Amino acid sequence: MVKTITLCSSCNSKIDVEGEPNQEIEKKCPNCDNNVKILLNDEDLEELELYPIFEPYEYVKIVKNLESLDKYYWVIQPPLRDDESKLLDYIQKALIESLDTRLDQIKGDAGVFLTDKVDQLLKEHEILINDDLKDKFLYYIKRKFVGFGKIDPLMGDPYIEDISCDGSEVPVFLYHREYGSLKSNVKFANEDELSSFVVKLSQKCGKHISIAKPMLDATMPDGSRIQMTLSSEITTKGSTFTIRKFRSDPITPTDLIEYNSMSPEIVAYMWMAVEHGVNALIAGGTASGKTSVLNAIALFIPRESKIVSIEETREINLSHSNWIPGVARSGFGEIVGDRLTGEIDLFDLMKAALRQRPEYILVGEIRGRESYVLFQAMATGHTTYSTVHADSTKSLIHRLEGKPINVPRPMLQSLDIVLLQTNTKRKDKNVRRCKQIIEIVDIDPQTNEVLTNEVFQWDPVDDKFVYLGKSYILERIRLQTDMDKTEMKQEMERRVEVLKWMHKNDIRKFKDFAKMVSSYTEKPDQFIKFIRENLRYEIEKMEPTPIKVERVEEVEQIFNKKENDNEDDPNINKGKVKNNSGFFLIKRKIKRGIK
Repeated sequence: MVKTITLCSSCNSKIDVEGEPNQEIEKKCPNCDNNVKILLNDEDLEELELYPIFEPYEYVKIVKNLESLDKYYWVIQPPLRDDESKLLDYIQKALIESLDTRLDQIKGDAGVFLTDKVDQLLKEHEILINDDLKDKFLYYIKRKFVGFGKIDPLMGDPYIEDISCDGSEVPVFLYHREYGSLKSNVKFANEDELSSFVVKLSQKCGKHISIAKPMLDATMPDGSRIQMTLSSEITTKGSTFTIRKFRSDPITPTDLIEYNSMSPEIVAYMWMAVEHGVNALIAGGTASGKTSVLNAIALFIPRESKIVSIEETREINLSHSNWIPGVARSGFGEIVGDRLTGEIDLFDLMKAALRQRPEYILVGEIRGRESYVLFQAMATGHTTYSTVHADSTKSLIHRLEGKPINVPRPMLQSLDIVLLQTNTKRKDKNVRRCKQIIEIVDIDPQTNEVLTNEVFQWDPVDDKFVYLGKSYILERIRLQTDMDKTEMKQEMERRVEVLKWMHKNDIRKFKDFAKMVSSYTEKPDQFIKFIRENLRYEIEKMEPTPIKVERVEEVEQIFNKKENDNEDDPNINKGKVKNNSGFFLIKRKIKRGIK
């Protein structure tokens, strides 16, 4: 039995079809009553999902072979007949000859510019085609000239994290957030086509790759990270490329809770730690979510703080205005002193960052001599966060003390927290979890051993996070802020409550999340009272009334607008909180059903 999903040729609605291999089935579209004929595959395949990338030209099918259990990623694009392919090639060659400027230097929309050029060429060459064929040609032309060619659908799919091409005549592999590693139907026919594509990718990145320098690391125009090799000089199968896609909408703590990568209690713990300048390293294996966690917890940095980030390729994305993003640069010209002229590495950026008087320093990944400067920054009072490849606290300490990092053991006590991330299988799905949170307590003066305290631990059996009952970091923060133990416990419970509220109301965009954190920091009592009143109202009405992301701006505007109106009100708390009217106004709007 074969299960498949097809699209109606008239209205593009999804149609579920089931039958025997090679059977031709006629089915009526449930939306427009159009009759659709489908010839089922001769393979024993089950189609798991179909979704659009760029309607109505690009769709994706995820299929599963019921015998081998292998899963595949099929890109569906408008088919071209032989005569249509020849005409498209002719138009593309004529277009290349007629272009007198670089498309990346065009002011405005390059797609509109290409559309006008194609219209002009069709008129000059007296080529008559209908609008449907013209739209189909424009899709392929824009994909080639301003997009990413054959991999354009993969770059446009928000569910794809990694794209890997291992050579010509080999399917392009990818990592899908829902289905894991998949083999696609995208393939480069020969080495010449693949090598030409790799050179084009390097040019899009503003870099150069050649036989003399056949290996390149670069950042793509959309921020994605790419590693390329050219020809068979260093990779025997020929040219290759691997892309780590950049998320324009970064993962936030709300997402970490949604994915169960962390519990609300862990996120609240990190919120408290980051807000009070506690140093931390995020350790884990490849693709364990280290950088995503770093970006997420950085949203807890107070909005007025000065931040400097240091990376080899740009991945960190923050909402803070007082932020200097630093990126390493490869050199050029002659080699002087074991490095190319003009090269700026992480070590240089790290030294420069210390002269910029930052309050927080974020380093994408430490792996060399910049690590020593990072620990020097910790010891001199700069709050620092970074990632490192290590799968346990023991292996992390060995890596930090060994070559080429060479951090002396006494300097390790400047580090406060280690978050251990893992990428593991659970119910046939790859999941990322915070495996442990460990505090570096001190160095034993007699044995020189590093004393640690485990605060949280992930239970893989129940897929839950367990608090182990003792935190030296929270105790230190309690003493610094002059809170008693009851007040500290209440503060942690309130932050957990705020995080659960944001998770429930889908406040996940990083700028919106940062605004809510700032609102709580400035007016905690009013914020807590608002969400509790809102929840109580939901219980009374027996139906949810979530605060949508679109209304975050409204919350902030009213909250700020009413601040001056109530400064003289004797009922207002004159401490940290200046007014309490903004959130109640929002609450009343919700009760009246105003959107």
